[in-house]
Amino acid sequence: MPIRDDFPLAEDTNEIGGTSDGFVYTTEFRASSLQKAYDMLLEFLEGEGYDDVPLPVDAEELKHWRLPARRRQLRLWEENGYIHNPIKILFSTSRQRNTLTLKIYNEYADDFLMRFHGVGQYADHLKK
Repeated sequence: MPIRDDFPLAEDTNEIGGTSDGFVYTTEFRASSLQKAYDMLLEFLEGEGYDDVPLPVDAEELKHWRLPARRRQLRLWEENGYIHNPIKILFSTSRQRNTLTLKIYNEYADDFLMRFHGVGQYADHLKK
């Protein structure tokens, strides 16, 4: 059953190659090129019921959502990638150039939008 219809619970820590805490499912896509990693990610999203979410056409368009390196220091809490409810496609923060991290948020969880946008008690940068 697709993730969108049956979101993995916290106990399903290795569902379909990723991890889940019941609120956010996270997985990575690595390939020899960014385009190949993005193609794998698109195929995964389509198979998991997220084919209706607007996404960049290709990896070249996706690159427009990457924060310039010098600006990352100024934007400590912004995520580096494409974000469209309920998914986030993030560029690797390490030196793995052709790696994309996919985060899918559970649309049926309590406080879903606050979790997705990282506000209120879900703002990581406010936690000490």
